[in-house]
Amino acid sequence: MAHEAVLLGAGERGRHVYGAYAKRRPDRLRFTAVADPDGQRRDLFGREHGIPPSMRFRDWPELLEAERAPVLFIASPDRCHAEQAVAALERGLHVLLEKPAAHTLEESARVLAAARRSRGRLTVCHVLRHTPFFSALNGLLASGRLGEPVSIEHREDTAYWYSAHSFVRGNWAKAAAATPRIVQMCCHDFDLLAWNLEAAAGGVRVTRMQSFGSLLEFRPERAPEGASDRCTDPCPAAPACPYDARRLYLGPDRTGLPVHTISDDLSPEGRLRALREGPYGRCVYTAGSDVVDHQTVSMELSSGATAVLVMNGHAARQTRTALYHGTRGSVRAVFGGSPTIEFTDRSGGGPVRIPFEAAAGGHGGGDEGLIEDFLDSLEGAETAEDSAEVWFESHLLAFSAEEARLSGGVLDIDRRRTGYL
Repeated sequence: MAHEAVLLGAGERGRHVYGAYAKRRPDRLRFTAVADPDGQRRDLFGREHGIPPSMRFRDWPELLEAERAPVLFIASPDRCHAEQAVAALERGLHVLLEKPAAHTLEESARVLAAARRSRGRLTVCHVLRHTPFFSALNGLLASGRLGEPVSIEHREDTAYWYSAHSFVRGNWAKAAAATPRIVQMCCHDFDLLAWNLEAAAGGVRVTRMQSFGSLLEFRPERAPEGASDRCTDPCPAAPACPYDARRLYLGPDRTGLPVHTISDDLSPEGRLRALREGPYGRCVYTAGSDVVDHQTVSMELSSGATAVLVMNGHAARQTRTALYHGTRGSVRAVFGGSPTIEFTDRSGGGPVRIPFEAAAGGHGGGDEGLIEDFLDSLEGAETAEDSAEVWFESHLLAFSAEEARLSGGVLDIDRRRTGYL
């Protein structure tokens, strides 16, 4: 029998990930109510899932008062997450919560406290744990073949067009209104680091941290000569500009991300209107972004080993890379394009490829894997996220990284961890 659930937020993740799964698997998941302040999105989702108008709400508190489905999916903007999750957990609902769990570390701790008190289950969407790729990497590290970890590097290379879409023109372009970029993008990477450290060297944690980063490119003084404020206006820089919105969003070959986020009307006319009137048609150099486009985090571990996380917003393509060097071997894992995991043993011989299952879908199969595991957990199955605290370490590290960048100092992570856990 399908699990009945309600949805907060019928945008990108709500409609195109969770809603799409429910349409593919009506035997496993059925949405019975939706809340979204955007009436067009709300009604579109309602029609797609057969939700009567009486169960389509503008305000989420009304939904919680009216609906008694035991499961809640939260896919609303970051700043709504904590309040909504706490309210749902206090009602004993099982909650699938988009990352980040909150927009500050203090609010994240509030969500954690509510999860500990609740009879409901909380799963925060660290989707990469649920991919065949990263599961294979984690299994390799758990096997002991690496030996003791000595030096670790994680890279989150964001494609230039995605940086422009989300962090220059989009929802995370302003520091005062958005979750820090290192949290929004790299809480995944910090989660993988914590998960892999537990597998390779149980009990080893980050103890100290330092971070540097800035907004280097997307500033008015770096705009090409004569650049227009909108890409839909005549612009002499357009032929050579990699951020020309017409190139990124228009044309019949442009589908999926990022196109379907700019408007609910994806006809040629609707797209062009969105670029002329909305945020995604603005020149990236004068759009007003004030968040970093690159950042590096250096970490010392309790074992004496070191780790580095690099967030780069100017890559040619979306790629994540993990390098683990240990006392007995080395691992190089590249996630993106043609993903590979290679292990080199100190005893000799060339690198050996580690097999993993191919997976389709968002985040390398992680989106579907996360939903499946969450629903399985409601049926009593054990998962990688059985503890209420399992997601909090990534948030502690990510928010601390931003604080370290802003302060320029070295943070004592052990002390901060003790204060929250």
